[in-house]
Amino acid sequence: MRFSNSKYWDLVSLIAGILLTLSFAPFDYVYLALAALIFLFASWQNISPGRAALRGYLFGLGSFGLGVSWVYISIHDFGGADLLSSIILTSLFIILWALFPALSGYLSVKLMPPSAKILQLFAIPLIWIIIEYVRGYLLLNGFPWLQIAYSQLETPLAGYIPIVGGYGTGFLLAFTASAAVILIFYKRHLALLTVIIAVLWSTGTWLKTVKWTQTAGSPIKASLIQGNISQGQKWKLENRNHTLQKYKSMTEEHWDSDVIVWPETAVPAFLSEVNDSFLLPLSAEAAKNNTDLIISIPIKENLQHQKYNAAITLGKNVGIYRKSHLLPFGEYLPLQPLSGFLLNILDIPLANFLPGRTDQPLLKAGGYSFITSICYEDAFSDVNIRGLPEAAYLVNVTNDAWFGDSLEPHQHMQIARMRAMETGRFLLRAANTGISAIVSPEGKIINQAPLFETAVISGAIIPMEGMTPYARFGDRAIMSVIGLLLLALIGYGGISEGQRSLTIRVRLKRCFLFNENAQE
Repeated sequence: MRFSNSKYWDLVSLIAGILLTLSFAPFDYVYLALAALIFLFASWQNISPGRAALRGYLFGLGSFGLGVSWVYISIHDFGGADLLSSIILTSLFIILWALFPALSGYLSVKLMPPSAKILQLFAIPLIWIIIEYVRGYLLLNGFPWLQIAYSQLETPLAGYIPIVGGYGTGFLLAFTASAAVILIFYKRHLALLTVIIAVLWSTGTWLKTVKWTQTAGSPIKASLIQGNISQGQKWKLENRNHTLQKYKSMTEEHWDSDVIVWPETAVPAFLSEVNDSFLLPLSAEAAKNNTDLIISIPIKENLQHQKYNAAITLGKNVGIYRKSHLLPFGEYLPLQPLSGFLLNILDIPLANFLPGRTDQPLLKAGGYSFITSICYEDAFSDVNIRGLPEAAYLVNVTNDAWFGDSLEPHQHMQIARMRAMETGRFLLRAANTGISAIVSPEGKIINQAPLFETAVISGAIIPMEGMTPYARFGDRAIMSVIGLLLLALIGYGGISEGQRSLTIRVRLKRCFLFNENAQE
């Protein structure tokens, strides 16, 4: 593969990154993810670690440059930053996340001996997923956007999601790409790898027919309220009463539902400001109609005025959930005092919420407990398996109005669907401007509202019980196995190279001894 040294492969890496983003919603060219990884992994052959890092970085610029360009909308259109500041901040955001594919490329070449090309290709998928995990959980509270598994919800690999989750499924995709590189460019182990790939993908097709959870009770009728309140108008005090009355009137048309869900911060006021005048009468009316309401509202507590992004239940069951996994720069300021100083200069307003506890009791509506996630929390698997097996379904309330008519609402909906698949539960997802949807345990959208329209969607969900294998063990078990496999490969590669070096030295020594004896 000497051709991988060509400078044109740098351009190929950039294009491959763009292809990866096209595999996600709303484009959904799902097999481009496999093609993109094949091109990228092939470009890392027979080059230096630094060159591999460069190509990984170009890949990241292509992927994140297109895939998260919607950050500009939130900063400029709704964050109040000027044009130049918005471009700079968006560029820094893209540059930051592009470093992770660069790190994958660097480690993929650096950690394996130059002579062990096939071992390197088996190590690449392991390294890729470990770096995805670091990006998804550790830096800045995690940013799991555009992780490769989310592109595979409609492929045979989706059958593995209830078993190994997003990271395990992503590994299987990356492994397929590495195996394809060996088959196409090295033409090694043709029969064995062909059989492995065929069995892997055909088994995934069969696994999609397996039911991992069971019915726990009779169907529940649910209605999701999509108020479609413009982000620019939402928090203006003069619009508050109009917003509240809009949600109230839309709700009153669906008192025949068991559960009614409002989107994130549908109530543009703190709980203490509207509890007596609006929420308590609404709760009494809901109880009278034998309905439970799930409403998202910010709350302020204690003399210190601690603020939380929260969801509450009203009606037959009353409770509160405080968001535990916050959005950096949107709900709190990381890297203080640097970030605060920077954003004060740019005059971007922030909510400055506190995180809720991770051991909060489950809320209950429609006669069953459910797992609550608020906006960004649905991107984190650990938040959505925390209440299992007690929870019978999932509820996500979100507000993607911050990102306008961009790729983000479609990508976010795709992410939410995986949570249903991982847990084997129905998902109720209410979004301010869309995409509101009812999702089956198989990740299929049963009913959804169009973007940027005022709408109510209704449908029946079935409470579920039981645990998928993934929900039982979570990401840590999968990542532990992947980490151990990588250590074993690195160790094996190092030992093999050492043995080869020792053999060469022994042969040279014997050769010299033979020559000396011959001269005598």
